[in-house]
Amino acid sequence: MSIFLAELIGTALLIILGDGVVANCILNKSKGQNGGWIVITMGWAMAVFVGVFAVGAYSGAHLNSAVTLALAVTGAIPWDQVPVYVAAQMLGAFIGACIVYITYKQHFDVTDNPDGKLAIFCTGPAIRSTIPNLVTEIVGTFVLIFGVFYIAKGDVGLGAVDALPVALLVLAIGLSLGGPTGYAINPARDLGPRIAHAILPIKGKRDSDWSYAWIPVAGPAIGALLAAALHMALK
Repeated sequence: MSIFLAELIGTALLIILGDGVVANCILNKSKGQNGGWIVITMGWAMAVFVGVFAVGAYSGAHLNSAVTLALAVTGAIPWDQVPVYVAAQMLGAFIGACIVYITYKQHFDVTDNPDGKLAIFCTGPAIRSTIPNLVTEIVGTFVLIFGVFYIAKGDVGLGAVDALPVALLVLAIGLSLGGPTGYAINPARDLGPRIAHAILPIKGKRDSDWSYAWIPVAGPAIGALLAAALHMALK
């Protein structure tokens, strides 16, 4: 399997299960409605587990443009592979979000909560404040990337054996640091589904909050660079 196809499939699985658990907890008449934050963070952790386990042997299961950036900075992967990874991640995230919409279409139709519908696809701040929101995404992504470096032990990415440790790391980040911004910690995870939200014919949807959209892209990128710099300094 090519790197592009592996990252596309892995990221699509990540979003199908990750955005899917949010839809299950938010949308009206879903059997999981009002499941709450613990269910959402557990669902996202399991989404990471499945995605990494499925494609780790083929691409290193970055599934996250911040991971790809950090590994390129440290020399673990060549820079000419970065566009391949990022394009696959963005497309996979978009496709995954569309599949969630198709799956929950009837529930979207009977839900009168535009903000909740947007939250299924992408993150947003609990208290909107640019610098604190940006810092939160930087911190969360720094913790993720720094952890990934030691889980992967210098390899080009993650393998099946790393699926559970990295899933538990994501669970810990969600439970401990996810409150302020919803812990995007992944530009592709946020931007791909946000584009899907903008395009899809979702009944009663609001705008896609493009004024905030740069934060879950820039914050993870900065966090990845800081984590990569510290990792190289400690080697």
